[in-house]
Amino acid sequence: MTAPARRGILAPTDRGAPDCGTETTPVRTRIIAVAVLASVLATCLFAVPLAVAVLEYALQHERGHLVRVASDVAIEIAGDVYDEDDVDPDDIADVGRDGDEIRVAVYDDDGDPLAGVVPGDHPHILSRALDGDVAAGTDGDLLAAAVPVTHSDEVVGAVVVASPRSTVLGQVALVWAAMAGLAAAAVTIAWLVGRRQARRLARPLEDLEESARRLGDGDFSVRSRRGSIEEIDAVGAALDATAIRLDDLLARERAFSADASHQLRTPLAGMRLRLEAALERADVDPRPAIAASLVDADRLESIIEELLTLARAGQATPTGPVDLDALLGELSPEWTARLALHGRDLEVRVDPGAPGARASTAAVRQVLGVLVDNATTHGRGTVTVAVREATGAVAVDVSDEGPGVRDPEGILFARQADRRDGHGIGLALARRLSEAEQGRLHLTQVSPPVFTLLLPAAPVSERTEHARVASR
Repeated sequence: MTAPARRGILAPTDRGAPDCGTETTPVRTRIIAVAVLASVLATCLFAVPLAVAVLEYALQHERGHLVRVASDVAIEIAGDVYDEDDVDPDDIADVGRDGDEIRVAVYDDDGDPLAGVVPGDHPHILSRALDGDVAAGTDGDLLAAAVPVTHSDEVVGAVVVASPRSTVLGQVALVWAAMAGLAAAAVTIAWLVGRRQARRLARPLEDLEESARRLGDGDFSVRSRRGSIEEIDAVGAALDATAIRLDDLLARERAFSADASHQLRTPLAGMRLRLEAALERADVDPRPAIAASLVDADRLESIIEELLTLARAGQATPTGPVDLDALLGELSPEWTARLALHGRDLEVRVDPGAPGARASTAAVRQVLGVLVDNATTHGRGTVTVAVREATGAVAVDVSDEGPGVRDPEGILFARQADRRDGHGIGLALARRLSEAEQGRLHLTQVSPPVFTLLLPAAPVSERTEHARVASR
């Protein structure tokens, strides 16, 4: 009836489910069993009363026929019984239908037989007929009927007819056989329909099970097929959405790993070079190198904590206005020291009328760190960080005096870990963090290069509250 179980939804052993001492039934078998059971139950509830009704109808019909036969005979012999003449045997011999085994007996008004004989004894219906009533009944395997013989409204005798009950049962058996055939046909049709519905219902579930298995194996490209069943399609849509979210989450985790490694590579390289130089020069006091390395270690720890915070948040939630003047004052000494190692200067300009930015401090610190690192590594001359007011936003320009960037902006901010010039991963991280803060990061001037970070301006109420809290 059903295909062998080939997937987890049909066979629990395929899923590695623990044996709890019970056996599960494949969903196809259950659907077919329910369909067949429902059809059998409905057929029985309908067919059994109908079969009983057919039997009762056939018996009633046969009794009615016997009453009509007895009435016909009573009319034929009424004169002979009244005149107390002998009843003509021919009047009671040829009665009933062809093939009927009907026996006829005639009685006088005292109940004594005058002609014919019927099997069995029927005193009850005979006495009723002599009282002027028409009576019919069942006596064992016989059906009998009795009618009075009247002459001028006077009961002068009675006619009793009887036939075997097996005659009726034979006819009813034919009807029952036809009904059984129809019932079998109905159950067969229900089985066929159940198989089709089981296939229609089980196939989407099997596809969902296969999709879930592939998703568990790490295939996030899996998409479930629609089966035109609302509830199952809803489950498939939810599974597809889960696959998309997991794929996006995994991509962000991988991106975070690459971005974090890029952000940590520069301070690690500087720390290594400084320590190696201190080891090579035994005549020089190593304490300055160790102190500088500790500063780099603190910077690494800060970078790791901020990156982890941003990665857990997925998209950083603005915590309030950022005081860019204070933030740049905090970061300037570190940037100045790094640029001094290359014989270069740092210039920071903050427009007095520039509003605070509504963004995450950790995200802004990371973006500015990427831009300054990029200018330090690939630029020349003085690095300038300028904060100004833009239309409905706050702009932070980071520039240097180098020859500029030759790559188009689309390639510059794309994630390309194998770029020889080192651009790519850090800028891609900076742009993504900017967009997470509802901001933008663009290359606004090619030569000399100027990168502009645009952040949403904090409302006046938030700036006032922030200033009040900071003054405490």
